[in-house]
Amino acid sequence: MQDVISNILNRYDTTGKYLDKEGIKEIEKYFDTAIERLKIAELITSNSSQIIKEAANRLYIEQPELLRPGGNSYTTRRYATCLRDIDYYLRYTSYALIAGNVDIINERLLDGLKETYSSLSVPIGPVIRAIEILKEIILIEINNQDIKITNQNIFSLPFDYISLSLSEQNI
Repeated sequence: MQDVISNILNRYDTTGKYLDKEGIKEIEKYFDTAIERLKIAELITSNSSQIIKEAANRLYIEQPELLRPGGNSYTTRRYATCLRDIDYYLRYTSYALIAGNVDIINERLLDGLKETYSSLSVPIGPVIRAIEILKEIILIEINNQDIKITNQNIFSLPFDYISLSLSEQNI
């Protein structure tokens, strides 16, 4: 897994250069948002069960057909699998948030799930909606806990990246 700092240093190492003002500014920007990243990750970690439960409840209220016979969450096993996947999205999003880099999302989450979803004909729309709901829930909690975010993209990037990557699937 690469983080922002590793990526910057690798870029300079590949070209055989010392860090210049631009590279140092990039690293400084990462450190300037470190407290925000940590607070959001702590919020996610300490409330993960509730966040996942609320996301699933909201998804199934919006799309009750998923729970009906023939729906992708019909049967206890499929429902549990859905909750597990929501947990995966939330956990890897928190990792990417800390790293300041979405590479881990590809390496550990999307590469395998895209193939699995495709082979099982899992509809991507509800998955993307679940990710959007996770993002909405956490944003509400960030506001409720009065966590200041100087750059909304810091928080949004991992969620948006997953949604965009999955939406590129032709299922």
